[in-house]
Amino acid sequence: MTMNRRQFGASMLATMSGVVAAPAVLAQQTYEMKLAYFVGDQHAMSKWLIKWSDELAKQSGGRLTVKRFPGSQMGPVQQHYDYARTGQADVSWFLHGATPGRFPLTELVQLPYLVGSAEIGTKVLNDPELRAKYLDAEHKGVKVLLLLTHQPGNVHTTRKPIRTVDDMKGLRIRFASPTIREFVAALGGTPVGVAPTEQVEQLQKGTIDGVFIDYGGAGIAFKMGGILKYSTEMYSYVSSFGVGMNPDFWNKLPPDLQALVTKSVTGVEKEVGEAWDALDVPGKKAIVDGGAEVIKLSPEEDARFRKIGAQVDEARVKELEGKGLPARAVYDRIKLLADQHSRNSKTFWN
Repeated sequence: MTMNRRQFGASMLATMSGVVAAPAVLAQQTYEMKLAYFVGDQHAMSKWLIKWSDELAKQSGGRLTVKRFPGSQMGPVQQHYDYARTGQADVSWFLHGATPGRFPLTELVQLPYLVGSAEIGTKVLNDPELRAKYLDAEHKGVKVLLLLTHQPGNVHTTRKPIRTVDDMKGLRIRFASPTIREFVAALGGTPVGVAPTEQVEQLQKGTIDGVFIDYGGAGIAFKMGGILKYSTEMYSYVSSFGVGMNPDFWNKLPPDLQALVTKSVTGVEKEVGEAWDALDVPGKKAIVDGGAEVIKLSPEEDARFRKIGAQVDEARVKELEGKGLPARAVYDRIKLLADQHSRNSKTFWN
């Protein structure tokens, strides 16, 4: 059967219209991103995640929408990494210390007296060389969007003030990570593992005598004002966290939305770190308003704490090296970067 010019033209127009229309249809496809995090929306990091996800929705023209699950709605903090890994969440904010030993090289940033602020810690962990060579590989099954730390933590107690190293002896202290567990033990205390959400209850029961935690966590996230009686300012360690995306969710996003996500977490280290560091003042105020006494160490005692911290650092590096991990290289890189960033970033050691 032959086709006249009018029929041929109509056929070609229909074909071309189909070709043109297909991308237009695809361009309107929407993607819902399930975002899980383990503290309430009042926390500074939660506020950043809310702002970040709202901006993604706005910048994508509504093609990438976000459903948030704050305050451990999806489940306990210990499972948040796996929520992103398995796809129960598309993105999660997780705590490395919630699954001790799973991220041994990343956890080195938590060693005593290595990092002086959240700004420094967040800049260090997102160093391209450090992530590409060592850290991203530890986060198996997840696409790392951002690594970060909180502001340095102190030791807070309920019944006995800590003014010297000797005052730590016999106290049952909740540790924030395996590295701080070793620090507590080296100081003569008894390290006790307690989930973040159970700290207040255990303090009230007297099961533990104190906690290693940052002011923001103590005063704002977990509302320990009125429970803690003494806060000894050491600013001795940071906890590390990650924001990770499920790889399958990442792979189904079109290239332009992948680029949008990448851009949204590029160059945000200072912003995120400053938000965490800013929690120190209101967190401290909440603890002091609750009746706690703030204790500042003498230079001599500070030096004693730091000497023991350095011994803990060295022991941990040697332990991981003995397991065949490149811990020395990672530790040296972290220390070098931390020292460099301390010249132009906030530090609580000044």
